[in-house]
Amino acid sequence: MLKENTTKRRMDLLLNVLDSTYEKESWYAPLKHAIEGITAEQATWRPAGEATKTIWENVNHLIYYKERLVSNMQGIEWTNNLDGDQTFSLTEQSNDDVEWKKIVKRAEDVYQKLRQLLTNTPEEEIEQLEGKLLDIFLHDAYHTGQIIQIRKMQGSWPSHR
Repeated sequence: MLKENTTKRRMDLLLNVLDSTYEKESWYAPLKHAIEGITAEQATWRPAGEATKTIWENVNHLIYYKERLVSNMQGIEWTNNLDGDQTFSLTEQSNDDVEWKKIVKRAEDVYQKLRQLLTNTPEEEIEQLEGKLLDIFLHDAYHTGQIIQIRKMQGSWPSHR
């Protein structure tokens, strides 16, 4: 009984952190809010400095790691192996708002798939996945902060947040 309650609490914690990093505002803005309402032009804007990635590049990067995780959780061999730098170029950037909206939708879709998979993961597998999941969630929070900073630099972050 104690192990069952512990596993349930772990699952609840993992789902809460997943939701907080993607769509449920908590102490910080989640990714969904960070990319909401921006144009492709804003998503491809690059501040001065070669080391700074665009919003689009950051979203590509986050999508890649979550899609890989989802694939692994489904038992599907991941064949799109990219190194860390290549993940920022997962999709080609453009000033096309339709293409940008596809990226935003892809981020939403992979979140929903991951949430569904996690919800249906047998309790005995949670302990094995926990570290990997927390790494992904913290990684998302880190890059979401970068996205918000870029939006503040370009003047597109709402002042009410």
